[in-house]
Amino acid sequence: MKEEFERMPFDEKVSYLVENLRELPDDLAEEGVEVLVKAGETEYAAVLARDKGMIDKAIAILVDAGDFLWAALIAKNAGQDALSEKLYRDGLQYYIEMEMFGRAISAATALGRSPDEIDDLYRRGVARESRGIDLAHSRDMIDCVMQSLDLSLIDRDDELSRQVMKALHEGREERAKEDQDG
Repeated sequence: MKEEFERMPFDEKVSYLVENLRELPDDLAEEGVEVLVKAGETEYAAVLARDKGMIDKAIAILVDAGDFLWAALIAKNAGQDALSEKLYRDGLQYYIEMEMFGRAISAATALGRSPDEIDDLYRRGVARESRGIDLAHSRDMIDCVMQSLDLSLIDRDDELSRQVMKALHEGREERAKEDQDG
């Protein structure tokens, strides 16, 4: 099989590896990992390396791709707790620098960081995601959806419809009061 694999064009090698990932002969594993990395198939390369016992290679592939969470999990599952913790710490720093706060929160949680630190990451994430959002436009969209919901409930007289109508009315009053105060 190795000779046949060697003769395949690159794209065919990638397809073969992806399709036969779980049943790949051991003598093709190392080259297979390299082909998958070269093709940009990071996840497949990491899975193949992990499944064939190349734990350090799987971790290196994932770290190079910026996936510290998965790398740390592989290390932990392989009994490398100290490396796993280091990867979570490195990942936390990387994710904060890259403003990937969802992943930073996952790393901080895995490290057992304090609730205050995790809350701070949530706040930073919300602030990051809110940059550039036109709040007036968002409010107009919400008002439009609420008006559509209100119209769809006309002539409905069941308990759920009454509760939704009441919530819509209270929401409008609350926004009106905010507009007066703001």
